[in-house]
Amino acid sequence: MDTTVFKDIINKKTEMINDILERFLPEEEGYFEIISRPVNYSVRAGGKRLRPLLLLESYLLCGGSEEKTDYIAPFLAGIEYIHTYSLVHDDLPAMDNDMLRRGKPTTHAKFGEDFGILAGDGLLNLAYETMLDAAGKDNTGCAVRAAAVIAKKAGIYGMVGGQSLDVHLTGKAIQPDELDFIFKLKTGALIEAVFAAGAILAGADEETVKVCERMGSHVGMAFQIKDDLLDITGTEEEIGKPVNSDEKNNKTTYVTLFGQEKAEADVYAHTKKALELLEKTGDNKFLCSLIKYMAERKS
Repeated sequence: MDTTVFKDIINKKTEMINDILERFLPEEEGYFEIISRPVNYSVRAGGKRLRPLLLLESYLLCGGSEEKTDYIAPFLAGIEYIHTYSLVHDDLPAMDNDMLRRGKPTTHAKFGEDFGILAGDGLLNLAYETMLDAAGKDNTGCAVRAAAVIAKKAGIYGMVGGQSLDVHLTGKAIQPDELDFIFKLKTGALIEAVFAAGAILAGADEETVKVCERMGSHVGMAFQIKDDLLDITGTEEEIGKPVNSDEKNNKTTYVTLFGQEKAEADVYAHTKKALELLEKTGDNKFLCSLIKYMAERKS
């Protein structure tokens, strides 16, 4: 896809997703303002909105309709709220202790550690409130299945499990299989979830859902390896947060374990496998360009 066309489409779709995110955010009024402000700040701080974009494109790839975007809107919002909560907690003093995210003060830096914790808790619950409210209005069962997949991939057997091992092994020697486990769960699980949930919401058969999940696994691995590369090759202005934060926190990364050359080669290899699965599943030129963009990004 032409670069100019791609940028135009991604800007329009990101704007649409931002509008959807606003739709489900809590009102800043009365005593609820105390928690609503840090919750809303965390979401409004920005971001590429890649996870809801990928969910939308998986939905369209598997036969979903552009005209039925409202049907999946709660899931586009929910997945971004979950992702945002994970970043808010990841930045906390007990975790990475980062003071900058997306070029702005992190939630705990602006509102205090206590409200950093509460804002993350609020966002996680808001995600499930939003998705389950939609599931209660859907008589096909697809929304319930999609919500269940997202819940599992975000929990102990997914993102939280990967993050737990990452924290446990900080400052310790990490074996390749341990790093693989961390990557597949901490980052990959949620990206697997959006590919699978998009297919489920489109009414795809079980085999197609599994193929989409595998596609997400490769995209997730490429994305996390690229993140490790950017931590040493990017600039603070480009990535919107301090560089060399992994080294600062004494963390083993894909680059420190395998070297920059292998890391770059593996980003390409996982991206190639994802695109091969995409080609077998259907025709979505924008999703193809989006996956390539994620592998080639500078921030």
